Amino acid sequence: MTGAIDGQLRDITRRTALGALGAGIIGATVASWPRLSGTDIPGRGDNSLSIAIMGTAADAAARQRAIDAFTRLHPDIRVKVQAIQAVDWKDFFTKILTMVAAGTPPDVVYVATEGAQLFAEKLAHPLDEYIRRDAVDMREFFEDVHPSLVEAFMYKGSLYQLPMDWNAANMYYNTAAFAQAGLDRPADDWTHIDFRNSLAAMRKARTSDFTPYYWTNRLFGGVVPWLYANDTSFLKETRSAGGDWLWDGFYANDPSRSLRSGGYQWLEPNANDDRVFESFDYLRGLVKDGLGVRPEEGGGSSLVGLFASNRIGTTPAGGYWVQGLHEAGMGANDFDVQFFPRWKTQRHQFGTAGYAIMKTAKDKDAAWEWIKFSSSREAMELIFPNPITTPARRSMVNEQLYAGKGPAHWKVFYDTLDRFPTTGPIPAPPQQAAVETALMKNVSLAVSGDEQQLKQALASMQRDLELALRRQS
Repeated sequence: MTGAIDGQLRDITRRTALGALGAGIIGATVASWPRLSGTDIPGRGDNSLSIAIMGTAADAAARQRAIDAFTRLHPDIRVKVQAIQAVDWKDFFTKILTMVAAGTPPDVVYVATEGAQLFAEKLAHPLDEYIRRDAVDMREFFEDVHPSLVEAFMYKGSLYQLPMDWNAANMYYNTAAFAQAGLDRPADDWTHIDFRNSLAAMRKARTSDFTPYYWTNRLFGGVVPWLYANDTSFLKETRSAGGDWLWDGFYANDPSRSLRSGGYQWLEPNANDDRVFESFDYLRGLVKDGLGVRPEEGGGSSLVGLFASNRIGTTPAGGYWVQGLHEAGMGANDFDVQFFPRWKTQRHQFGTAGYAIMKTAKDKDAAWEWIKFSSSREAMELIFPNPITTPARRSMVNEQLYAGKGPAHWKVFYDTLDRFPTTGPIPAPPQQAAVETALMKNVSLAVSGDEQQLKQALASMQRDLELALRRQS
């Protein structure tokens, strides 16, 4: 049976890597990442539980304290963490798919929202049986984690991951730039009009070498938060049936219980929606009037330095930014964070991440023990001692985590979920890579010209998304 699964996965992942992700991407990946032999995979051949994360050797070393604590509880389970360097999550998933196609898959993979449905559809083993079996032990975890984060990992009624960390697209602002423009801290319910007025005030106060609004061209923190705030998206959002076993078992008394489902689905494009046009037109106006930049593709690696040097007024980001700004020299009061501006709604966008057990895992019971331990308060405090992200556990988003680093209103991070329970995950179907490419291809064109160019770009996006969603994941 294992051989049949391996063969099926190799076929799936070759098609995925060369189709959905694109032959150009996979070519670049293989050229820059030659480690495709079984002997290069930590734990291969020695029965260790191999765990893949995105990052560097230093990131893997940072997990050692958690591994040591796990080993004390489970001396019979050897764990080895493999850090895979990647430009972004899409690049990371490409490398995992290449490992699977080469017959050297890890047992457990740390997967972000962007790849959650790709893994759930083809690569991952559901956690339902383990959660039901260990319900007594898991209750404390679910009581400490907002259901929106859990629902992001539901797929067709089953749960495939436990959220370990997450980040919403909140709005960071430079307090010095606001003060120079005569602006106070924005109200919790500020609107997109208030936001534009704030940008105009900063532009008037700083006429050169300054960008009032900086944003990137990607799924997180790009155009999507504006679409969500305007009660729309570039994909039509629906929900699967099911999941009652989890919601009734762990969230029966949660105020948002009635909102929960068997998981999100994005099955059709929606770029021709009037509110999508309205949202893009708003951003086009910011670019046209010099209040915002044309979005930069990628993760905005230069953004922390630009923000820390007081050259940027506002940008959407999550709790993952705090440590970077601190290390770049910003004081606790040099920046702050507020909810994303309200439009027709104040629904936010978030991304989350957690471990997925691969279908091909050598010992799924051992893999579950690692995930179960990793979800504990002890393990998460070992892995997230600094504000490099927002912990999934509400109790860990506390004053101690942000002491001496800021921002002053750090409560905004978790309050985003509590105040706006319809806040939703990154729109990422199994064809996420092709979908993101279709989006990114057209965004800059849409916000960089006249109204006719915007209409043409959205029509092109609609066609590209239709093709992307037809592809097999």
